[in-house]
Amino acid sequence: MIFIYFCSKHSAAYFCFKKIIVNYSREIAEHDMAELKIFYKDADKQDKIKVGRSVNILSSLDKKDIIWIDLLDVSDKTEGVLEDFLKIDIQDDEEMEEIEMSSRYIQTDDSIVANSNFLRDNFEMEPVNFILKNSILVTTRDVELASFNETVKKMLMNTRNFPTGYHVLVSLMETRVEKDADMIEDTTDLITKLSSEINATDQVDEEVLIQIKDLQEKVTIIRQNIMDKQRVISNFLKCDFFPTELQPRLTMIIKDINSLFEYTRFGFDRLDYLQDTFLGLVNIEQNKIIKIFTVVNVVFLPPTLIASMYGMNFDFMPELHWKLGYPFAFALMIVFTVAILLIFKLKKWL
Repeated sequence: MIFIYFCSKHSAAYFCFKKIIVNYSREIAEHDMAELKIFYKDADKQDKIKVGRSVNILSSLDKKDIIWIDLLDVSDKTEGVLEDFLKIDIQDDEEMEEIEMSSRYIQTDDSIVANSNFLRDNFEMEPVNFILKNSILVTTRDVELASFNETVKKMLMNTRNFPTGYHVLVSLMETRVEKDADMIEDTTDLITKLSSEINATDQVDEEVLIQIKDLQEKVTIIRQNIMDKQRVISNFLKCDFFPTELQPRLTMIIKDINSLFEYTRFGFDRLDYLQDTFLGLVNIEQNKIIKIFTVVNVVFLPPTLIASMYGMNFDFMPELHWKLGYPFAFALMIVFTVAILLIFKLKKWL
């Protein structure tokens, strides 16, 4: 109570204490998110898949029964145990985020190491590391991904379709591409809605241009994501020891990705059209403003000319000493102004 009272009196101390609490909460959340899943065949019932959640279970398993090991932000110690058990090298975050293609796919005589970015709902890229060795799939990631959760559901519902890690890997890619298709569909709906809003109004709003730029960025990210999948899956197709029975599924994924490329290109074209339409509306608004200023300038040109003419310092100007000089000049200004307005009206410039 004394510390809380002290913090309320001293804002700096209060915010320092608050920051400590927030950071501690984040650390707890990240620790709670860490998870290890080991999917393996039941020794008694080979068509049944069990899930282990500790590395201690490895000592009691036969390697040929292990199908998939999924690492979600686990500790270095856990990774070290798995590396010793499977004789593999699990990549760190920097290696997973490497953009060079030579580093994103590595194939040896008995293993495959591949890195691929999985797109989250907030359009952030999450790198995932895949290691395939002796038909065992090892995946490493830092956050929860819907594609993985759905694949786990499919795996537990129909275990016979997942006899090896290769089958799990192909299913993960299929699920991810389906998610990409859903994201493209959602983005297309947003583009259609924005197009309707632009067509329904003649008013120009800067927010519209911001929305167009945001949608362009999203389509670009989706396109980069599916291009990444295309490269990885193409390498799987070239792999000598990748199961032949899975080749048609990989080929189908490539076809689906090519179709998604067309959808993204169509999305780019629509956004370019909307951007041109918006800029056209901006130009129209600017022309209207320029038109108003032009009319005002032309209307006031004759009065300005008359006033300037009678403001010249000449000795002999008859109208200067005329009693009706001022009403005459004022009337002349009005006549010319009205005449110009009538001409503009007849020409339909107003």
